[in-house]
Amino acid sequence: MRALRALWARVMRAQRHYEAAQGDIYAAGISYFTIFAMFPLLMMGFAVAGFVLVGRPQLLAEIDNRVKSAVSGDFAQQIIALMDSAIDSRTSVGVIGLGTALYVGLLWMQRLRVAVSQMWGQDFPSPGFLNTKFSDVRALASAFVASVATVGLSGLAGSATELAGALRVLSLLGSVLVAWGLFTWIIARLPHDPLPLKRCARAGLIAAMGFEIFKQVASIYLRAVMHGPAGTTFGPVLGLLVFAYVTARLILFATAWAATEGDGPVSAPEPVDSAIAPPASD
Repeated sequence: MRALRALWARVMRAQRHYEAAQGDIYAAGISYFTIFAMFPLLMMGFAVAGFVLVGRPQLLAEIDNRVKSAVSGDFAQQIIALMDSAIDSRTSVGVIGLGTALYVGLLWMQRLRVAVSQMWGQDFPSPGFLNTKFSDVRALASAFVASVATVGLSGLAGSATELAGALRVLSLLGSVLVAWGLFTWIIARLPHDPLPLKRCARAGLIAAMGFEIFKQVASIYLRAVMHGPAGTTFGPVLGLLVFAYVTARLILFATAWAATEGDGPVSAPEPVDSAIAPPASD
């Protein structure tokens, strides 16, 4: 009982620090840029699909036949014409999508750096354009690869229910380990003044376990709401929005946990002028 009271006191201590640092506002800002980044990524996906289909005419003909069998009349011809138009413009769509994705991704990384620094009680002065953009690109690429890896491993675990239970456990364990490394790196290395990885390992593990639990719950939610027309229309959008916000909140709460580790919490952070970003100097 005493251990439970101590754990509850520890959670509330991190929560108070999170609230003092305006964590919910920062999490909402990060979520906005996460959703915003989906559109150029979709453009890049369509461009890649266009390059694949233009080199495989048999596959394209099979898709056309399936569209005609599933949709009748003029609507099928409109869908096929739209597909042909997208394939013809694959290069321009890919270039625009890549440039937009890079720009939005760098904005997302800057906002994440500001938010994590605020959780540590650090100031985040405007660094200029070239001073941090190269490191932001490396950080963005690393975060993207690690995110794809942990989601892919979770998906493998979810599709391995017919196979040996050991495979499912290993997939989940691999997903948690990748997420643990990613979150520990975010908490320790993204602030304006980096922290030792060892100090942030426990907070990273808390975020990784919470992230894995949330992914499993989210997969159950999506399967439950995707049966009706309303769920098919709004379920994925709402699910993506909730996923982005909860993930951002997990990262920031874990950072607040790490910041209050030890004998006492760090000094209460002073909010920056903008709740989402520092003044731009670009």
